[in-house]
Amino acid sequence: MGELIGYSFFTNALIGVLIISVATAIVGTYVMARRMASITGGVTHACFGGLGLGYYLGVSPIMMAGVFAIGSSLAVEWLSARHKVREDSAIAVVWSLGMALGVLFVFLTPGFVPELNAFLFGNILNISHTDLWIFALYTALLVGLFAWKSREIVACAFDRDFARVQGLPVKAITLVMTVMTALCIVLAIRLVGIMMLMAVISLPQMSAEVFTRRFNRVMWLSALISVAGGVCGLIVSAYVDVPCSALIVLVLGAVYALCRVAGAVRFALAGRGSGEKGEEP
Repeated sequence: MGELIGYSFFTNALIGVLIISVATAIVGTYVMARRMASITGGVTHACFGGLGLGYYLGVSPIMMAGVFAIGSSLAVEWLSARHKVREDSAIAVVWSLGMALGVLFVFLTPGFVPELNAFLFGNILNISHTDLWIFALYTALLVGLFAWKSREIVACAFDRDFARVQGLPVKAITLVMTVMTALCIVLAIRLVGIMMLMAVISLPQMSAEVFTRRFNRVMWLSALISVAGGVCGLIVSAYVDVPCSALIVLVLGAVYALCRVAGAVRFALAGRGSGEKGEEP
């Protein structure tokens, strides 16, 4: 471990995993509370259209992916709110259109697209100091937003009708959180890529919900799980020489399985304890 820290690319990757894991845990908790985990898949795959367009135009692919992510997120909200389109149908639209545009633009781009695999499957080892500053700035803004408006965000996530009755600015909060979710997805692409990003958004929250249902507890417990899984996957991948994105997802999946087993054992023991008390004379 000591020799790995001596390499700047590994240090950058480790810091990046720590920062992005916290951000994905916070955003993932919000998305899961709204029961819209599938939107991350739709927006993530819509980003492929932005990547392809960026390569075709010769501009930053990640910048164009950000434009597509924000645009597709707002499109889902607009279609479901204004035109009464079911959210899963709206997600399917942006998902398929984004992938189709991505394939088209990559095909039309002359020459070989060298970094495409990194965006599809992730390559955290290639991040720079500039990337780290962007990750840190975004995460600081996200944490500050939740510290400032946590009650309002939670209310809008669980029940928007009740939030409107309470006089909360539901549209403004939903718009801000939609943009923050889209930006988180774009940044997390560098960690695990387009293909496996849904797992990073959902698995830590699913693991945390085995033990608690309170929003803030789920958020911070999932952040701890996400950080532990990310760091573990990165370190193991450095020794066994396999893609760290796949190992991060596998580690998070293993943690979820262990949490489910622990939850089942705890439930069984609690049931036995209550049964024994009921049998006492």
